[in-house]
Amino acid sequence: MSTPTTQPRDPRGTAPATHWDGVYAERGPRDVSWYEENPEVSTRLVLRDGVPASVIDVGAGASTLPDSLLDAGVGHVTILDLSLRALSLTAARLDERSTALTTIAADVLTYGFEDVYDVWHDRAVFHFLTSAEQQGAYVAAAAGAVRSGGTLVLGAFAPDGPESCSGLPVVRWSAEGLAEAFGSDFTLEHTERAEHHTPWDAVQPFTWVVLRRR
Repeated sequence: MSTPTTQPRDPRGTAPATHWDGVYAERGPRDVSWYEENPEVSTRLVLRDGVPASVIDVGAGASTLPDSLLDAGVGHVTILDLSLRALSLTAARLDERSTALTTIAADVLTYGFEDVYDVWHDRAVFHFLTSAEQQGAYVAAAAGAVRSGGTLVLGAFAPDGPESCSGLPVVRWSAEGLAEAFGSDFTLEHTERAEHHTPWDAVQPFTWVVLRRR
């Protein structure tokens, strides 16, 4: 498991990585607002072009998406998150399939990606980036880590979605706004709206896009 030599700063606002470790320690993976028993939308969009050889899930937390993707035949899944606690939960859960899983505890904005991936997946990291500088750094990181012809699958709070999450502010996005933000390196191929129901049944509207790396 890769661990940072210094505590990374959280790209999702100004809180340090310990903020997210604290969230998982206090609530547990099934009691956070973003928990999904079945990550149906993410799985379907990642597999939209068929079964990819490699996927990176940015802001993976303790999501069951890696389980779903490996079950579908994806060759290798990399999960990146600031919370080492969350990544450790997934690593333990998938211990018997550890050769098909890589964990990276790091800040997506500053991590030096060495590999390229068929699919980059992000459910609810990008909307925490509230400055143009952060957003530009994210786009550059994704452009460098997705192979030419690969896809970026991204879900962010919709324009009528929440204004904050876990005590941090967010930027709400339309599909057109996301297409413009990534337009220097990616082409918009698909959009959809989905409603996430939290464990306490609050409704959070999401904008989803699939972008093709030029």
